[in-house]
Amino acid sequence: MSELDPAIAARLKRNADGLVAAVAQQRGTGEVLMMAWMDDEALHRTLTTRRGTYFSRSRGEYWAKGETSGHVQHVHEVRLDCDGDTVLLVVDQVGAACHTGDRTCFDADVLLGEPAGPGA
Repeated sequence: MSELDPAIAARLKRNADGLVAAVAQQRGTGEVLMMAWMDDEALHRTLTTRRGTYFSRSRGEYWAKGETSGHVQHVHEVRLDCDGDTVLLVVDQVGAACHTGDRTCFDADVLLGEPAGPGA
């Protein structure tokens, strides 16, 4: 049983697995770094430690970002979206946010970019 504040827990709209999406964004720049999953306990740990803590669906366990890599997330703000199904963490990211070693998980595949300007 999680120690998450019941008022916060009541506002969460979890998926069938009891999870909410969590997006990490770089403080100051707004750069989107990564997306992971949280349950009530992961959110509670994040709120109390100010370190990005998530739930691994594949391993079935909690992980604090940077625990093994040293690429920690210092959490400055946590926001809940209007539907209650996504949490936004505003962080200072130390090192890479992506498990591939990239700064962000959204560097690799641009599916749609800015349109070409005149004469392009």
